[in-house]
Amino acid sequence: QVQLVESGEGLVQPGGSLTLSCESSGSISETAMGWYRRAPEKQIELIAVLTSGGKATYPESVAGRFTISRDNSKNAVYLQMNNLKPEDTAVYYCNFYSNYRPDWGQGTQVIVSS
Repeated sequence: QVQLVESGEGLVQPGGSLTLSCESSGSISETAMGWYRRAPEKQIELIAVLTSGGKATYPESVAGRFTISRDNSKNAVYLQMNNLKPEDTAVYYCNFYSNYRPDWGQGTQVIVSS
């Protein structure tokens, strides 16, 4: 069973930046990867997808501010977050964006507050 470990948690002021990392215990080179988040009392939300071919897509809520990237040699996925807003406060998770999806990791907490 593939395990996913997210890191990079932090408390940042509005307008600040943060980079999250996700390491997979298994290969990710052949699969699309996604970043998700769960804000307090809300359902989990898909916020970034990066295909194995390098195409990235984002919902309007984060487009232009977030960038997903990957390093297949490290089985790692990253999320660069800029111009953070209080509504970005959530626990962030990565996972495969495919029919097969490993168990969710513990996630990493991001708090945006002044």
